[in-house]
Amino acid sequence: MVISAQLDYGSISNADNAEQLGELLTQCFASSPNDWQVYLNRIGQDNFRLIRQGEKIVGGLAIYTMGQWYGGQSIPMAGIAAVGIAPEYRGTGAAYKLMQCTVQELHQQGVPISTLYAATQVLYRKVGYEQAGIRCSWQIPTETIQWRDRTLPMSRVKPIRYEVFQDLYSQQAQTTNGNLNRNPAIWQNLLEAQTDQSVYAYLIGEQSQPEGYVICTQSQEADNLLLNIQDWAFLTPAATRRFWTFCADHRSQVRQVRWYSSLIDSFMLPLPEQTAQIRDQKRWMLRILDVSKALEKRGYPLPIETELHLQVQDELFAANNGNFILSVSQGRGKVTPGGTGEFRLHVRALASLFTSLLTPEQLRQMGYLDSTSAALSRATWLFSGSLPWMPDFF
Repeated sequence: MVISAQLDYGSISNADNAEQLGELLTQCFASSPNDWQVYLNRIGQDNFRLIRQGEKIVGGLAIYTMGQWYGGQSIPMAGIAAVGIAPEYRGTGAAYKLMQCTVQELHQQGVPISTLYAATQVLYRKVGYEQAGIRCSWQIPTETIQWRDRTLPMSRVKPIRYEVFQDLYSQQAQTTNGNLNRNPAIWQNLLEAQTDQSVYAYLIGEQSQPEGYVICTQSQEADNLLLNIQDWAFLTPAATRRFWTFCADHRSQVRQVRWYSSLIDSFMLPLPEQTAQIRDQKRWMLRILDVSKALEKRGYPLPIETELHLQVQDELFAANNGNFILSVSQGRGKVTPGGTGEFRLHVRALASLFTSLLTPEQLRQMGYLDSTSAALSRATWLFSGSLPWMPDFF
């Protein structure tokens, strides 16, 4: 696809393309040259996009094909990663053209939504992305956990294969807005240590019917030994208590436990004191690529039978512009053109509403939507749900 007289958008077509893109992304992200071939093979050559000037690659990105859970439904999603532009081409608009062409391609393919972590929000807002969820890094001193419940057994898993954990993960993920329906490459990133650390994995409960799992590494920071929880799922209160006991049992050597979770997470409720602290938090962004498909594939609260008359503005995609009626019954939505358009917002604001990151009233207060009181109330019911988060970074 030609996007200007100078720059062309496309895929990797030969070995030279792959080599140039690898060198560029290695420079952009200060990664090891040896990591590029692993990354290329893991994601698949066909899932990279690039922008070139003649034979020179000036930028590129990767696309993860996967799903994301909202309202108990997995929605097809394109995860954008490793967006990089050669230093000498930054500030020329190359990044915008790369992203514009990528979202246009995904829209033409019928992909409902796209998600990414942004190094700069300005670029991605220009092509319709908006803040949509949170990933928090937590830590807690092991000496403060104080749980001693070993009712459930724990068994070490060797060799570590993600298929062992996939069903347990999915049972937990589908109840949480924003959790991924993971691409195999996401699992591989989790299960392979980034340095020379060993990865340890355990099932919680009877092996024939496990109630959870934990995948972890250990690392040294100054004089402190850390227990790093790479991934976890707890389907029962007993599994949660066993996890905290497992962490507390490391207290003779490990000073801190670290993990990724939501801004507010119920699995910390059993802790005797509020000694866990947030070390860092990142916001991820979402783009509604197809308004009708996204709204129809999302789940909604079961008791609600109602209509919401939306008016959506989207500068990139004409099909997303205009009035839509969202009719909800038995937890599912149906979208038809038309209606009164009494709930008016930009496609970016729709992203923050769609994921349940922000309420309609919060968006109204910030000037991101205009609505009648009745429509505002209906939207509040429809998009209520858990605060969106995901444990994964890509």
